[in-house]
Amino acid sequence: MRTYELMFVADPRVSDEDVVAMTQDYKNMITAGGSQITGEESWGRRKLAYPINKVNEGKYVLLYISSESGKTALPEVEHRMRQNDRILRYLTVRTDEDLKRAARRPAKSGGASSEDRERHDRMGDDGEPEEEV
Repeated sequence: MRTYELMFVADPRVSDEDVVAMTQDYKNMITAGGSQITGEESWGRRKLAYPINKVNEGKYVLLYISSESGKTALPEVEHRMRQNDRILRYLTVRTDEDLKRAARRPAKSGGASSEDRERHDRMGDDGEPEEEV
């Protein structure tokens, strides 16, 4: 199963009803493509890190998406967002890869690994590798 997070920032001059309507349109496109919306967060009006088109604030919306197959409607959704003047920025992140990497990575213990200890044993006092005699 693949999971994604899709966040977009809408122009603050757009009414709340229009943002809800846009969000619903994008959700309909995603579900029509075979994916499920597992969560939705509306963060409301927040200050931007930098001005975009002379605008200092935006309305943030975050969608959590899961898909059983590799095929999703996300490219079409991103294409529509790119064409929409009321969307300042958007970003889609695939999050299941991070979960896989975290599961494969062993938990770090407080001590150094055997590889770190070997590397330390080969180093001299000045931090340079010792020459073999």
